[in-house]
Amino acid sequence: MTKTAWIFPGQGSQKIGMGAGLFEQSDLKTKLELAENILGWSISEICSDPEDKISKTLYTQPCLYVVETLLVDRLKQEGQSPDYVAGHSLGEYVALYAAGVFDFETGLTLVKRRAELMDSADGGQMAALIGFNSEQLQEQIQKTDNVVLANDNSAAQVVISGTPEAVDQVLANIKVKRAVKLNVSGAFHSPLMAEAATEFQRILDEIPFNNAQVPVLSNVDPTPTTDASLLKQRLTQQMTGSVRWREICLQLSELEVQQVVEIGPGNVLTGLMKRTFPEIVLQNIS
Repeated sequence: MTKTAWIFPGQGSQKIGMGAGLFEQSDLKTKLELAENILGWSISEICSDPEDKISKTLYTQPCLYVVETLLVDRLKQEGQSPDYVAGHSLGEYVALYAAGVFDFETGLTLVKRRAELMDSADGGQMAALIGFNSEQLQEQIQKTDNVVLANDNSAAQVVISGTPEAVDQVLANIKVKRAVKLNVSGAFHSPLMAEAATEFQRILDEIPFNNAQVPVLSNVDPTPTTDASLLKQRLTQQMTGSVRWREICLQLSELEVQQVVEIGPGNVLTGLMKRTFPEIVLQNIS
């Protein structure tokens, strides 16, 4: 029997018009109204706004969560289910929903507060690096205060995060094929998010988690687990910890997963998966 993993993209995969086909389906109206009651604004309106409101962190994360969870519901209604789940940053919340760790409302409430805290963060910078020497990069990060490897996406693509001065210093001292500074307000997935993470911890502490119905590979620790307390602990560490996506890809290979389905807009994660795990069968559902 084919082993399948469902993976869920995070911030950066959003695009104007995403979810349009879903929003038109009458049977989803109740869930969309529930989302609007929790958020205080309309998912469908933000997703379709021509001024690209969807790219503002405050809106991006809840919109991705809702669109991706609606797609999960559709697949489950069709009788499909995964053997493993994983999500990139925000996508980990959808993975936990797909695994039955919490319900739609609980997940959206957490994502709403996470988005608010991350949107209010300032004084940080993130930059994506494509084509570089890993040893040289690690050496410069170790030499430079206030910068970390935030996203280890593949052997050829990573994201660094820290103060603007520290990020600039690293970029000035390495050879890189391409470097792109990301349009974010804060140094996400770095110790500079500690204050936001502490505030978020208070909210997480009050939320009951269920044991997962299928193993989850977390961003800060790609070892698959179904244990509720461990999954919560890993989620607690996520805001300040690195996204170890390359290791998640390698772990899925070791687990003999034969098919990976990216659920959500775009194909960023399947692209990264293909680079690390070239023999895998890939599918995108958006």
